Amino acid sequence: MTHVQDLTLAFDALLEPEKFRDYGPNGLQVEGDRDVKLLVSGVTASRALIEAAIDVHADAIFVHHGLFWRGQDGRVVGWMRERLRLLLLHGIHLFAYHLPLDAHAELGNNAQLAKVLGFQMEARFGEQSLGFVGAPAHTWAKPQALADHVAHALGHPVVCVGGNDKPVRRVAWCTGGAQSYFEAAIALGVDVFITGEISEPQAHLAKETGVAFMACGHHATERYGAPAVAAHVAQALGLQHRFIEIDNPA
Repeated sequence: MTHVQDLTLAFDALLEPEKFRDYGPNGLQVEGDRDVKLLVSGVTASRALIEAAIDVHADAIFVHHGLFWRGQDGRVVGWMRERLRLLLLHGIHLFAYHLPLDAHAELGNNAQLAKVLGFQMEARFGEQSLGFVGAPAHTWAKPQALADHVAHALGHPVVCVGGNDKPVRRVAWCTGGAQSYFEAAIALGVDVFITGEISEPQAHLAKETGVAFMACGHHATERYGAPAVAAHVAQALGLQHRFIEIDNPA
């Protein structure tokens, strides 16, 4: 059993949230009423994840997408009321780390995505150095071949735009909704940029620059960091850990 304060200190020491300018609070977002024996991890603090955590008698939940974001309506009504009601009724602690979880060099979303896809990270780029750049395990003959590999590895459809069927030797990536990093990736001279989502401007840039843009799913690209960090901390503190996947097509 671990006190919630010790668990908070362990997460903060690993992820260093004080180094980031983020869109919401990182760390303990909702305080429960007990020491922690079972830690559940997931991508988003959705009602479905909270209910699943209740079913397995979890004491704490660790996620990438928490409940509170800058600029949101502060009223506790509707879906927010229900999520908070369930957490408080069952005394479950909720931890959320956003950009710090993306950025961690070994256990974060970008690092874990690279491991799943067979990329070797060589450098970082973009705002707050959240983007990664490196090389795939081998040269892909064309972007679509890499897109097929990514779709198979993630179990999620991939939208691939541009690239001019040239070989893929260097890749940049940033999980989730990082389409705004595309121009910075183009400036690095990569062949492909991988993220979770695509917006209208990126399709034109991909076709005009010859750098392929791959949208691989926000959830699909960000489901590896939370269980990696939670498992690492749970092992260090002697806790049980369980990752619960709540499917999301986005």
